[in-house]
Amino acid sequence: MKMLAIFILFLFVCSTTTADSPKGYDASGPLNQPTIFAEGIISTGDYDTHPAFSSDGNTLLFVKMAPDLSKWTIFESHFEGGRWSTPLIAGFSGQYWDADPYFAKDGKTVYFISNRPIKEGDPQKRDFDIWKVERQNESWSKPVHMEPPINSEASEYYPTLTDDGTMYFGSRRSGGQGASDIWFSKLENGVYRTAQNLGATINTAGNEFEPFIAFDESFLIFMMTPSEILDEGDLYISYHQQGQWTKPVKLPEPFNSGVTEFSPKVTRDLKYFFFSSTRNRHAGKFTQPETTDQMMKRIREAGNGLADIYQVDFSALQEALK
Repeated sequence: MKMLAIFILFLFVCSTTTADSPKGYDASGPLNQPTIFAEGIISTGDYDTHPAFSSDGNTLLFVKMAPDLSKWTIFESHFEGGRWSTPLIAGFSGQYWDADPYFAKDGKTVYFISNRPIKEGDPQKRDFDIWKVERQNESWSKPVHMEPPINSEASEYYPTLTDDGTMYFGSRRSGGQGASDIWFSKLENGVYRTAQNLGATINTAGNEFEPFIAFDESFLIFMMTPSEILDEGDLYISYHQQGQWTKPVKLPEPFNSGVTEFSPKVTRDLKYFFFSSTRNRHAGKFTQPETTDQMMKRIREAGNGLADIYQVDFSALQEALK
């Protein structure tokens, strides 16, 4: 009995240590305002967006692209020795346009979108489909194309999942309310069922993109634009109550800022809200002439108006929405 008690105590301590162990994204103190994440390493002055953390918080996938939004590429970084490693192109990315990474609950399966050909030797696709890849020790498996009803003849974007496997994603497929809508597909007995449109409460004649679904499906944060102009994009939230979605509410400032906010995600421990933004922290702040060195530094660092990854306490967002 004594040995059994010791063993049970050991399991409890191990599980508690794992749950409470520091994560790479943990801040040194409260983050009540959106703050550029890992400035100089992850957010650099390039177009850095769409963060996705593994369940232990120590592997990060994110997207870099050219300023004209071309050639999306997924990068990978690891939290080692108290800092994030220099990002490198993820082993499954680099040739085609790849974006929107998302770690599943198991911490190993990653979903992403790509215009890569479904079959080797075929031409590059003209639209984007959802793919998945598995982490295998220090490398990645060969990407697997998701079959219908997840993918369609049109583009699919930004897959995120509930803990029971239901997938939410954006799609331009027919049968929606507008150009791009949010859809979902339930996982039953290991098979994804017919994708359903989230309906007119969420979807409009404009565009709804990039849905982050809560792990328990209790809320949805997504990007909405009234037209095809992404510069008009803002983040909205809706709550799942009594089987219905509530009317979306626009996130207040400083979570939206008057420029483009997108790629919302909440960490699995519900501590932080991450998103991307094209806000320029220097806009309107020039009170005297710049030197050449000052200007070159400003336009080459994070916060220059391209896109950066921002982090804020999730509790700060919850408080602002009360």
